[in-house]
Amino acid sequence: MTLVKRKKFFALVGAGALAVSLAACGDDEPGGGNGGSGPGEGGSTGVPWTLGTTDTVTALDPAGSYDLGSSTLEYNIYQTLVTVPANSTEIVGDAAEECVYDDPQTLTCTLKEGLKFSNGNDLTSSDVKYSFERSIAIQDANGAAIYLLGSITDTAADGTVTLNPDAIETPDDTTVVFNLDKPDTTFQYVLTYPGAAAIVDEDTFPADVKLNDDEVVGSGPYKLSQYESGVQATLEANEEYTGENVALAETVFVKYFSEPSALKLAIESGEVDVAWRSLSPTDITDLSENDDVEVATGNGAEIRYWVWKTDGEVGKDVAVRQAAAQVFDREAIAENAYDGTVDPLYSIVPPGFGGQVDAFADKYGEPDVDAAAQILEDAGIKTPVKLTVGWTPTHYGPALEDEANELERQLEDSGLFDVDLKSTEWEQYQTIYKEGAYDLFALGWFPDYPDADTYLSPFVVDGGFFQNGYSNPAANDLVATEQGESDPAAREAAFEELQGIIAEDVPFMPSWVGQNTGIYRPEMDGVEDTLDPSFIFRFWLVSKTGE
Repeated sequence: MTLVKRKKFFALVGAGALAVSLAACGDDEPGGGNGGSGPGEGGSTGVPWTLGTTDTVTALDPAGSYDLGSSTLEYNIYQTLVTVPANSTEIVGDAAEECVYDDPQTLTCTLKEGLKFSNGNDLTSSDVKYSFERSIAIQDANGAAIYLLGSITDTAADGTVTLNPDAIETPDDTTVVFNLDKPDTTFQYVLTYPGAAAIVDEDTFPADVKLNDDEVVGSGPYKLSQYESGVQATLEANEEYTGENVALAETVFVKYFSEPSALKLAIESGEVDVAWRSLSPTDITDLSENDDVEVATGNGAEIRYWVWKTDGEVGKDVAVRQAAAQVFDREAIAENAYDGTVDPLYSIVPPGFGGQVDAFADKYGEPDVDAAAQILEDAGIKTPVKLTVGWTPTHYGPALEDEANELERQLEDSGLFDVDLKSTEWEQYQTIYKEGAYDLFALGWFPDYPDADTYLSPFVVDGGFFQNGYSNPAANDLVATEQGESDPAAREAAFEELQGIIAEDVPFMPSWVGQNTGIYRPEMDGVEDTLDPSFIFRFWLVSKTGE
């Protein structure tokens, strides 16, 4: 389909973009805008405040991160060319004044004048190009660039990803032109995610290796002044920042907790001002009855799912995967592991996105052991099938252990599977699951951008970011179709067909979808404003009224 020439940020609402709303228990009304003192007034004199979290950080160099713990800091430290404001699906300028599709395969971005990094260095189009080049060149398996930038890269047979020749042009200091190798309506959304598109200082970040976490430099509302992995990050308002998202607080501390119980005690005692990710369901219920804190809940698009290693000895048989999907009881997971605080998920795309269908419910219906046994019998597979199932104990919160135990119970009670349940801490886990340590393993996902594509293209194209060995040419073609299409109805049709293929092939099993919950002390303002389905915690929106 031909796009209108020079059409700025054509909207995909209704064709995969999420309709956003916020429901909160606290006193503050949800608000828009940046809440700051206005563009051109970098820095702040607001009262410092502290966020507590159990999330872990993989890397603060965008070339090496593709996880929520890392991106929470990166959204505040770095700028991207464009961004999506809180409670919105509209793409707006960040470092760029605008990005415009000249034609279906050419996107031109014009930078704002006078941009600087927090170290005082100028930010120009050269830095933008360098940022993309180095992330792709570094090839970090835990980074996002090699998975999300397919429209400007080529992947060799051995998995090596290279930037296409002339993919990025910089005709002058304020112009960046992306020459895509295919029509891609979602590329504008990819540019909003720091793991793929954060802009770094070419004079500070080495071209071929990641920069140490405590040395990173960005141009966002905050700058990193101190960092100790697993302990604390200290962010200070960036005096060089001239954008719209002006920081309200002079300093933000992020304290990292290894146990949710410790985080609960910290918010109760006032050691932290905000607790965000991840408290147990029982902790949240308990805190909701505490008059000293507010529990706010925004619409969420966090999902949990179980991935098959489809090129492994066990997972290679689609009948095994289908039989497990036929047994899988999501209602029991939601009730027994999460006390009903999450909803069962029957597609990798959560409800609320255009084109979403409950494909797994359509294909498998209610959990049925007899039907699962028949699938295995028809395929000539002897039972019980031995499965090694992996999970990680802290990265996704305490209830994942309960979920893993519930899944083990379901599979073994069917008599069709013999489960060996294993856990590994996140840093090692995200490496060894790609190497085949498990037949089936748990992962979670938060949207990189407000479009259904964010739950599909990173998952199904040639093994996805988790490198599980899955490949289906029909699925690849459908991803290319929806990415290149601007007609909402055509995109939704492609999304629906793609979800049907996933339910048939079962490269992964969706488990549940959850809300975005934050607990805060009464002197805090603005927390509810950032609790949206994007799971971006925008520090610049939050302030503390006093000690």
